[in-house]
Amino acid sequence: MNPTRWSRRSARKALRRDLRLFDARLPSTYPGIAFTAWITARVVTEPPFPMPAEEIATQIRKVLREAAADISRACDPADLASARDTCAQHLRRRRRLEINPPVEYEATVTLELAPADQEAVSSLLAAQRRQTVADVLRNQRTEALARELADPAAVLVRWSEQDQADWAKPPSTTAIREVAEAFAQYRPEHEQAVEYEALELLRDFLNSFPDLPQKQMLFTVLASGMRHADRPEHSAKATALLNGHAAPHQDGGGSP
Repeated sequence: MNPTRWSRRSARKALRRDLRLFDARLPSTYPGIAFTAWITARVVTEPPFPMPAEEIATQIRKVLREAAADISRACDPADLASARDTCAQHLRRRRRLEINPPVEYEATVTLELAPADQEAVSSLLAAQRRQTVADVLRNQRTEALARELADPAAVLVRWSEQDQADWAKPPSTTAIREVAEAFAQYRPEHEQAVEYEALELLRDFLNSFPDLPQKQMLFTVLASGMRHADRPEHSAKATALLNGHAAPHQDGGGSP
């Protein structure tokens, strides 16, 4: 057999052997949890090569391990299927070893999780689920309490539930309103719509007229405006509120 032909075949065999299923431990998005990779490279350039096959294989393995690590560190070990696809796509493209003349190659990769890494992923997911449940419950309690205390009546009820509540010295109306307004500022965005702001504005406007005749005048105007806006049900409710304010001041005697 021609020595040159024999040397070419020998170089191809040596490269296939040295580039078949070499392993690598690749980082993931979680420090301490890594992928176990099995990489196989295939040289597409025909020999002769400018250096021994063992040295070419060493350089190719080094490049592919680094390339795989670059992409795997952004992969979630809890989603192994996606990590496999991402790394396989990245290593599949043809690369060139910059020697003279250059050597081109491509690779395939298989990702796995060693038992210890899989156990770590399972523990991490379980901890994340517990934390998620705790966070959701805490947020629900916080939102419910903030929504409740945005109502001045609820603030007063909370005060009355204290063990040492002194009914001889209740909190002032101003203090209660300030607490409620403070909590109202931190409502979720979907509760801070224009309609809600208008309601708060109307409440503040009505509270700025403490005298009963003034309130009666405001409710009369409100009922009239609703009636002209073709909202008779709303007008009737406003009139009922007006009558409720007027009732304690109506003359209880008969006609002269």
